Formats: sequence, C-alpha cells, structure tokens
Amino acid sequence: KFAGKNCYRFYSHEVAEDAMRRMRMEQNLRGAWERGEMSVVYQPIYRTSDRALMGAEALLRWTRPTEGAIPPELFIPVAEQSGLIEDIGVHVLQAACAEAASWPELPGGGHAFVSVNVSGQQMRNVALFTQVTDALRHSGLAAERLHLEVTETAVIRDVTHAADLLARLRGVGVRVWLDDFGTGYSSLNHLRRVQVDGLKIDRSFIADLLEDPGDLALTSATMAMAHSLGIVVVAEGVEQRGQYDLLREREGDFVQGYWLSHPLSAMEFARLLD
Repeated sequence: KFAGKNCYRFYSHEVAEDAMRRMRMEQNLRGAWERGEMSVVYQPIYRTSDRALMGAEALLRWTRPTEGAIPPELFIPVAEQSGLIEDIGVHVLQAACAEAASWPELPGGGHAFVSVNVSGQQMRNVALFTQVTDALRHSGLAAERLHLEVTETAVIRDVTHAADLLARLRGVGVRVWLDDFGTGYSSLNHLRRVQVDGLKIDRSFIADLLEDPGDLALTSATMAMAHSLGIVVVAEGVEQRGQYDLLREREGDFVQGYWLSHPLSAMEFARLLD
C-alpha cells in the first residue's frame, strides 16, 4: 500500500525472523527496569579549553541474565516504537537526578551537570514538564544542573508544542540542548522559534574531521553560528587527539568521546569527580 498501486512484495523469511526478534525484545523490555536489568552509566563531558571535567551524559544500559548486554542501538528503537520509552525515560530521569544530587563538588568549585536524553515520545507527553520538576524536587538537584537533550526530529513534529514546553522548562532553570545537530533538517528557523542553550554536533561529523574538509568547514560554521546566538557547542564522538585539538582551536565549548573517557558506572564517575 505504501509503495502505491501495482506494486508487489514477497514473503521473506529473514524479515519474519527480524519481526519475531523485535517482538521478543519488546516483551523482554516490559518490566526490565523493575527486574533490575537496566542501569544508568555516565559519559564524562569536558570543557574544551582546558579539559576540565564539567558534567556527564546519562546513558541507559540493558543487561539480560541470559543474553548479556543488549546494544542500545537495538533496544532503544524498539522501546520508542512500542511506547515503552516513556516509562523507561522517567526512570532514567529520576535516577540521573538522584545520582547527580549526590556528586561531590568539582575541584574548581561548583557542581557537575547531568544531561538526560528525551525521546520524541516523551516530548509529545503533556506530563513531561511535571515529570521533570518532580524529579528535581524529589532529588534536590538544582534545575540548572539538569540538561535535557532533545532531537531536531522531535522538535519539528510539533514546533509550537516543543517551543512552549522547552520555554517552560528553561523558565524553571533547566538547560536544553539540541542533540544530533546536523543529521536532521538543521533549519535555522528551528533555532529562531525554539530557544535552546546548546547544540550537540553529531559524531558522524567529528569522525571525519581530520580527513574531510567539508565536515571541518560545516563543524566550524556550526560553532561560529551557535556562538553568535549565545549557544554553547558540544562535540560528541571525540576519539582522537587530533579531533580534540581542532575543536579546541576553533573554540568549541565542550567535548565527549572515547578518547577522553568511556561511559562510567555511577560509582566510577563519583570517584572521577573526587
């Protein structure tokens, strides 16, 4: 039907097997958090200018007793398509806020921030604002230490709703970052209508930063544009010293990636802060 009239599709055993795998994964996802199979890890985020530790991104991990670790790129889409991501997302938000509230002070003073991803499903939920403020109140975490990462795709589905929701969140002190910038529509109109505090340049641009002049030009232009609007820039997927040096040279604000640190357990990240 989607392909139009006079189009045919034939049964594929591989497609059927994939559908069954997805169905089983969805069944296993139900109650996975309550069974203790899911946890939150933290990937450190550093200030580019001096590599000072500033915060961390909260990342969801799922480990099955019989299968071991399930890659996020496999289970996150299933959780989103099934709607389970809404409940899981609330658990992650609450856990990240509670954990961050207990982190020790940074060596230079102040406290580290925690960034939490918000899915398109969560963005469409009218209860998100209350869920965020409840998580902050119950944990005691200062609102400005919570950074929410939203994707361009989630924003453009309903720009009016997104603009209103994000404005309310920013109004109570929560910071908002636009995630995976450069992979979606990357419309400047979105930045005009939806106010954000930061942009995260997608790792696909950072990966070829040293080899592809085009990616370097686009990354540099994005940083210059963001800074002119008073928006900070976070580069993710930094895996080489040369990438970091280029980003520092072009005055990027924050960096994260395997060259700096792999994701750490809550206990490991607290030790890193110490």
